Amino acid sequence: MHWQIFKAFFRVGMLGFGGGPSSIPLVKIEVVDKYKWMSNEEFQDVLAIANVLPGPIITKVAGYICYQIKGWLGVANAMVAMILPTAVIMTILLALFTGFKDLAWVQGMSAGVVPVVLVMLAILTIEFLQSAKAVTTWAFLIPFTIGMLIILEVLNIHPAIVIAIIIVISLLRKYKVRGGST
Repeated sequence: MHWQIFKAFFRVGMLGFGGGPSSIPLVKIEVVDKYKWMSNEEFQDVLAIANVLPGPIITKVAGYICYQIKGWLGVANAMVAMILPTAVIMTILLALFTGFKDLAWVQGMSAGVVPVVLVMLAILTIEFLQSAKAVTTWAFLIPFTIGMLIILEVLNIHPAIVIAIIIVISLLRKYKVRGGST
């Protein structure tokens, strides 16, 4: 099991170019699709919790998943598998790219990564929306997204405040629904 954890998160660390958001679909493939350590719904829950907590999302997701599978040794295994090879490769690539950063093919390669990451995140979002149990219809999502853009960009309210308000509203709504049904 530890070897599987190492292989899964080593692949994520090696292929997750661009940071946490680009690595999330890769973790899903390893954890849900390949090794079946959790269901898609459980992965969505882990991702939702990790988004609320401070710090890099990918290490929080990996840490929680591996703690559930193999405890603290699983967490350490996943962190070493993800972080160490990536740090070594990034150090080497940074040294190489610094010398060649003005070449057109290097600039093109760097620019080509962004659309790939956007497509991976879009696919993950669509999969989550298709399997969501909550009321996540387009009639809700479009006004919600526009409202969030206005709150964050126009009114310039800090995202932490918005997240805290959404958590409180969700808890109150859940409490009201639970209280009304008993």
